[in-house]
Amino acid sequence: MDKTLGYLREILSNYTEIHPKSEEIYQKLVNGRYTSEGMFVRDLTQEEINFLDKILPDEIKYAKEEQDEKRAHELNEVYELLF
Repeated sequence: MDKTLGYLREILSNYTEIHPKSEEIYQKLVNGRYTSEGMFVRDLTQEEINFLDKILPDEIKYAKEEQDEKRAHELNEVYELLF
């Protein structure tokens, strides 16, 4: 799995208990054979995109606050592809 998608999968696992849309996206990542974040984003529904649009800015901000620039960069790549 693409490293960027690995970061995304890790984040989504934190939301699966509290939001069903997160579980859907998480299962796509686990069951899909995505070789790039572009392939993954093209497979998302509009509802899934909307969900990621809500959580990714906070997750990117948190990564920056923790000085995890690599994670912030990788998550930002996915975020930019959403639109």
